[in-house]
Amino acid sequence: MPNRKPTFFSLYKALCFMVYTNVALVTSKSTIEPCSNSDSCNALLGYTLYTDLKVAEVASLFQVDPISILTANAIDISYPDVENHILPSQLFLKIPMLCSCVDGIRKSVSTHYKTRPQDTLSSIADSVFAGLVSADQIREANSIADPSILDVGENLVVPLPCTCFNGTDNGLPAIYLSYVVKPVDTLAGIAASYSTTITDLMNVNAMGSTSINAGDILAVPLSACASDFLKYASDHGLIVPNGSYAITASHCVQCSCGPGSRTLYCMPASLAVSCSSMQCKSSNLMLGNVTVQQSSAGCNVTSCAYGGYVNGTIITSLSSSLQPRCPGPQQFPPLVAPPTYVTHDSVFAPAPAPQSDGASTTVPKTSTVPSTGSLAGLPPAGAPIGSFSDASTLVNSAAALPNALMIYLLIKLISPFSL
Repeated sequence: MPNRKPTFFSLYKALCFMVYTNVALVTSKSTIEPCSNSDSCNALLGYTLYTDLKVAEVASLFQVDPISILTANAIDISYPDVENHILPSQLFLKIPMLCSCVDGIRKSVSTHYKTRPQDTLSSIADSVFAGLVSADQIREANSIADPSILDVGENLVVPLPCTCFNGTDNGLPAIYLSYVVKPVDTLAGIAASYSTTITDLMNVNAMGSTSINAGDILAVPLSACASDFLKYASDHGLIVPNGSYAITASHCVQCSCGPGSRTLYCMPASLAVSCSSMQCKSSNLMLGNVTVQQSSAGCNVTSCAYGGYVNGTIITSLSSSLQPRCPGPQQFPPLVAPPTYVTHDSVFAPAPAPQSDGASTTVPKTSTVPSTGSLAGLPPAGAPIGSFSDASTLVNSAAALPNALMIYLLIKLISPFSL
């Protein structure tokens, strides 16, 4: 039988097979934290805006308080009508979420999305939610038999990734950010951006190597200030990452975690309008006030601290202590103006907060004036451990094939045509 030259159609089939095979072998991964109880904990999502959106629109997308998004990113909430401020496309934000225990793993299931014309599961997952969820995960969460058919106005549950690891990292307070790896990211770059180490990221995410792929979702520990509020307080377990704020007690109390601090500091919020008393009993001190008195024995420090929000009441507690030295002025995280544009670097690089977007910094406004080592991949004792598992979303990795290899294969396939 004579040898037949390959047709153009056979060449086309061969190329499709190469691309399909390459795409199918590379999947995105996310870190999963097993759990066994029904409690919720604080976590953060790293979200990149797919288009210009108002603060309130972003909040509605994730079903969270718009003010909580602003304070989590140290954006000044005193600007007029700040909830309707338009945030620029490609801006990176930290979204505060409650992380639940569902079917034995940590995830957030409080987000719902109402479908619009032209929506597909892939566009919802990859564009609207910026890769924080996969099309298959949405399909499974909503028992969708035919993903090609979506009714306009359909209310979909959107399961989102989150981890807590008991609010600690290496024995110190931490809050975990679910971060979607960008094409230009490296593990070293992510570690440097979030003031952690490659080893810590590998331990937390149970990674055997430093290799990461675009679309992977990493749990990134952020140093934080933990609260010790009453167990029956509605804001029990509040934890705030370094360099940011949290609003609580129906917008009456603002808590901050200063740069490099481990101590949560709470005071009346600038939004406070109709709030219960914030004065400590048997004292003229208000929430956040501190008095110091130097003596030969040291420094007598008296403070009025926040103890949680219980049935509409702000709990305060008065404490006095003798310290070797008097504390200095309270250090607040710098605030930034609501961002209006995104610099080139902030589109792709990890950004702990939108300070890199060229916005000016201000000081917070208030009605009260506050006077172990380990080998990479092996966790140290007491360190959190997750599992790095395959997700359902495929990553288009055709571009990841070396150009030289692609050209070589094309030449080999095309060369018979020239004979």
